Amino acid sequence: MLIGEYSHSIDAKGRVFIPAKFREELGETFIVTSGTERCLFVFALKEWMEFAGKLQNVPVTDTESQKFLRSQFASATECTPDKQGRILLPAKLREYAGLDKDVVAIGVMSRVELWAKDNWETYNSYDDEEYQNALNKLSKIGI
Repeated sequence: MLIGEYSHSIDAKGRVFIPAKFREELGETFIVTSGTERCLFVFALKEWMEFAGKLQNVPVTDTESQKFLRSQFASATECTPDKQGRILLPAKLREYAGLDKDVVAIGVMSRVELWAKDNWETYNSYDDEEYQNALNKLSKIGI
């Protein structure tokens, strides 16, 4: 399971370090794509195939969901870390997530998310009411 939070910098060539703990879970090659709320999703190949398999059932007439599918697959790229554990992020993905200097990599169970540090700090600073609302939603599904 992918857990934890790590901070790194993106270099001038657009490379970001993926922590060894995450690389162990992700494997030698993995998929990076646009995520939600201006972050990037990083999937192990197996997880990507499971995710893609679930999306195959989306009807082509569901134009709103098809827009999401197109975004996910058009922006997806296969990455293999170099000897230093860095991956090269395409400019389009860096621009989408606002990654230009400080990057936070977080483990979210079956995926890693890459966030611009400022965006992550803003997103992760919700108040007690928002936290309680999230807990209420989770309790409705038995968690």
